[in-house]
Amino acid sequence: MEKLRLGSTDMEVVPLGLGGIPLQRIEQDEATELIRACLERGINFIDTARGYTVSEGYIGRALKELNYPEVYIASKNMARTAEAFEKEMEESFRQLGLEVIDLYQFHNLRSLDEFEELIGPGGAYDFAKKVQDQGRIRYLGLTTHRVDVLERAIDSGLFATVQFPLNYMERQGEELLKKAKEKGIGVIIMKPFAGGALKYKDLALTYLFHSGASHVIIPGIDSLDQLDMNFKQLARGPLLEEELQLIQEEADELGEHFCRRCGYCLPCTVGIDIPTVFLMEGYYSRYNLQDWAVERYSSFDKKASDCIACGVCESRCPYELPIISMLDKVKGVFGS
Repeated sequence: MEKLRLGSTDMEVVPLGLGGIPLQRIEQDEATELIRACLERGINFIDTARGYTVSEGYIGRALKELNYPEVYIASKNMARTAEAFEKEMEESFRQLGLEVIDLYQFHNLRSLDEFEELIGPGGAYDFAKKVQDQGRIRYLGLTTHRVDVLERAIDSGLFATVQFPLNYMERQGEELLKKAKEKGIGVIIMKPFAGGALKYKDLALTYLFHSGASHVIIPGIDSLDQLDMNFKQLARGPLLEEELQLIQEEADELGEHFCRRCGYCLPCTVGIDIPTVFLMEGYYSRYNLQDWAVERYSSFDKKASDCIACGVCESRCPYELPIISMLDKVKGVFGS
């Protein structure tokens, strides 16, 4: 596959990478074989994080077993202070089994206040720069779901890469990401399927490959079938007019209030699996799977009706969704 330089770094990446979130759903042997298949097909960029439970460890053990050259590893953690960042970073090195990490990112900056804390006195950024100067980290990047933070990061000139959600439903950062590319910043696209919410997954990557807004897209996969689908989309040309109409119709239908299943709202104070509850409502209301959705929803220990409207979930949501009222809608659909 044709490779692209990731911004001003020396990393030459193919436009399709591997996101490490779904590796949490499988076992080590399956993860190793999946990573093997990715590498054999030319994928050379793998993204993971401290917050993805077993993902770093799975990837580290797979890399040791497979011993592939020229694969770039990116990880990240959510600490904002130097002391907390160092602790999490050292665990990343241990889990991945690496002496040098190609790209280490400040994970999920949720506000401009957090950004200022990060780069301010005693913040994680200055500490990470020292680690970079020691040669243990090659490049520093930032990930966020917030447009204002993305713009601040791009304008700051402090980061070699930015990572941001982009898909045919969420286009709010598209022009900023193109600006980042023009400035020589590497652009990594996460959530290409909007956290699994999109109906036309067989069109989602094709849309992004031809958007001109990224260097590498990192869909999370946990099966070889998903990998095959992704490569088929990489190989084809731009979307046809009727396909563009289909995805636009879905985008219009979903509107702004839909859950991307990022999981940042969790844990719920009363134990509701909020993203999965919203997913069941989506299957019921949008995908004509009413019987299946009702059966699945009825098996949940905690339902939308158990919400106590404490608001903790809403304070965590990077998309500022009205989760409480959305749970009321689910209650109306399923009756509990």
